[in-house]
Amino acid sequence: MIFGLILIGLLVVIGLYLLGLYNGLVSLKQKVDEAWSGIDVQLKRRSSLIPNIVETVKGYAAHEKEVFENVAAARSALMGAKTPGETAEANNQVTAALGRLFAVAENYPELKANENFKQLQAELSDTEDKVAYSRQFYNSNVLDFNTRIKQFPAVMLAGMLGFKDYTYFQASNEEKADVNVKF
Repeated sequence: MIFGLILIGLLVVIGLYLLGLYNGLVSLKQKVDEAWSGIDVQLKRRSSLIPNIVETVKGYAAHEKEVFENVAAARSALMGAKTPGETAEANNQVTAALGRLFAVAENYPELKANENFKQLQAELSDTEDKVAYSRQFYNSNVLDFNTRIKQFPAVMLAGMLGFKDYTYFQASNEEKADVNVKF
């Protein structure tokens, strides 16, 4: 009789522990998904600014057709990306294309003085800061989740329940390079 009660009590404790472990993993997964949503929102905001910047630059540098086409192609890739890996790659393409676009803008002093261009540049800069913060927040949540599903005893349960590692949102080599500012 006592052995049966102890066994039932032990099973209840194990069940409650497994329930808590599962709920903890679900909670961490939701945090990663929410963090990804933050990146997605900022990248969409960034993508919506790009056509305005391109049109403003086009008014001054219409002969730079290849640069505009590259920006448009990179933006399309970003908007069509489905996974974090695809999105990171497309984001790297957008960053490189915008870098070339702003290099073109450097050759046009009247464009750099244009208030509309300055405002768009400031909005893009603000959005870039928000993207960077969102990436940091996402990667922090990915670290917590990936660590948790690899720790004992969660590692035994996570695989059976379909919990898999998330991919970090990583910067490209171009984004890691030093920025050369000229005055």
